Amino acid sequence: MYRFLLTPRWWGINVFAVLAIPFCIFMGSWQLSRFEDRVDTHQQQEDRSAQAKAAAARPLERLLPVDKVTSGRQASARGHYDTGHQLLVPARTLKDKHGEQQGFYVLNLLRTDSGKALPVVRGWLPGDANAKADTAKVPAPPKGEVTVTGALQASENQGTDGVQAGGGLPQGQLGMISAASLVNIVPYEVYDAWITLTDAQAPLHAVPPAAAEGSGLDLKAFQNLGYTGEWFVFAGFVVFMWFRLFRREAEAAKDAALGILPQGDTSGTPGGEAAGDGAAGDGAATGGAGSGTAAGAGEAEDQGEAVRAGQG
Repeated sequence: MYRFLLTPRWWGINVFAVLAIPFCIFMGSWQLSRFEDRVDTHQQQEDRSAQAKAAAARPLERLLPVDKVTSGRQASARGHYDTGHQLLVPARTLKDKHGEQQGFYVLNLLRTDSGKALPVVRGWLPGDANAKADTAKVPAPPKGEVTVTGALQASENQGTDGVQAGGGLPQGQLGMISAASLVNIVPYEVYDAWITLTDAQAPLHAVPPAAAEGSGLDLKAFQNLGYTGEWFVFAGFVVFMWFRLFRREAEAAKDAALGILPQGDTSGTPGGEAAGDGAAGDGAATGGAGSGTAAGAGEAEDQGEAVRAGQG
């Protein structure tokens, strides 16, 4: 009854199922491992951030380049602010006890003794970077040589929250904090990193450091979790469809063995042949009866004529 499993069609179905099910399970497990890695990295980053806040600041040069380990560490640098290139970073939100508020960062470039400049986010102010009343509240940067201390951050990119990479901003504003975006604004080299000051000058609010890219529970992490579920569902769907096709084919083979064909197709059934033979037999019997009746009538007519001839 299960000989249909040896047909070319079922060979193809079986090979597909045998390959598809392990592949879906492998991909689901891989996506799950990606999500677990992001959870572990997020926890490690939080632990490092807590340790960095308590640890002593280290010179900037010793923490470069910025990676997942050095991101958020307290860095110190010495130099003087370039007061001619103060920039505002618009449309940045900051969470406080009242929730999220819209505002802007205040960024200055610190000219270090090495000749390079370090972007320093001195703080955040609520309001609109295009409103003169809000920008008038920005305090002037300290003059002379200063030592700054803050959390080290990697350059932003187009995927960073709040970044305006499309351009079109007014002069004096910056959409993305990175060396690539600053190279056309200032006439000197810029570090491929920036720091956010731990102690902000009033009325500025200190900007908390962001988690290193790829280390937080962001949208990509939950996408990995969603893909995990999808791959396992695909594996279950393949198993379900295989059993459904197998059951339907087995029932059809069983019905054929019993001589049961789909409704409306009786050409090859024994019942259909019997019915045809019965109809033919009835027709023959009817024809025979008619012939016998005609023969009897002819004999009676001949006897009548003989009697009449004898009387005459």
